[in-house]
Amino acid sequence: MTSEQSVEPETSPAETEKPRHAGFAYALGRSLITPLARTIYRPRIEGRENVPKDGAVIFASNHLSFIDSIAIPVASPRPVHFLAKSTYFEGTGFKGWLSKTFFESIGAISVRRGAGKAALDALDVQRQLLDEGLAVALYPEGTRSTDGRLYKGRTGVAFLALQTGAPVVPVGLIGTDKVMPVGAKMPTLKERITVRFGEPLDLSPHGPATSGRARRLATDEIMAAIHALSGQELADAYNEAPAQSTIEKIKQALPHERR
Repeated sequence: MTSEQSVEPETSPAETEKPRHAGFAYALGRSLITPLARTIYRPRIEGRENVPKDGAVIFASNHLSFIDSIAIPVASPRPVHFLAKSTYFEGTGFKGWLSKTFFESIGAISVRRGAGKAALDALDVQRQLLDEGLAVALYPEGTRSTDGRLYKGRTGVAFLALQTGAPVVPVGLIGTDKVMPVGAKMPTLKERITVRFGEPLDLSPHGPATSGRARRLATDEIMAAIHALSGQELADAYNEAPAQSTIEKIKQALPHERR
């Protein structure tokens, strides 16, 4: 739920549709699921006053668990959208309908995920949402941290912020990995999570989105703000799957921009 969002990327070619949002399922989810989740899981929410009441905004968060993309919309004082892989919306029968309805109810928008053109298409969907004055949630690390450390940020979030002029609200999630660890099918009620919203960041002083240096500096500012909120140990590396081929190993070893 990333620019690099957290449901794991697919390897199929990318296809994106015009984003659909604020439908009946989402309105119902905001009115029913959000207060119910707050009552059952009792999240600690800090800094809600830092979230702009209207206009485009990007939530940039650390990523520890599948439920991060539920925790942020539940804690946010305004509707939030994020991308989820299209397979969650394409199932058949009652189970498929239930999955589609649930993800729509928490603000998810279907997109085919992958590298290359898929990543660019995902950014385009998010840009459309921001152009409409909406809020989107992204994970600069690209995927979930399985060891609890905060990994280096990819530049996609900064690129989007610099291109659209949208402010970035850093988010620090604490405890979501304990409420629903990797591999768990259901969240536990024994743990509580904390959601911290930081002050909005204006990244425009770093330069234009076309500048690689501006994207890197803006990304570093975002990650520093997330780290200040989450208090995680820094990994000083990108969160990447182990290389499966010699070419992939060489590519990961060589300096290049990760989006």
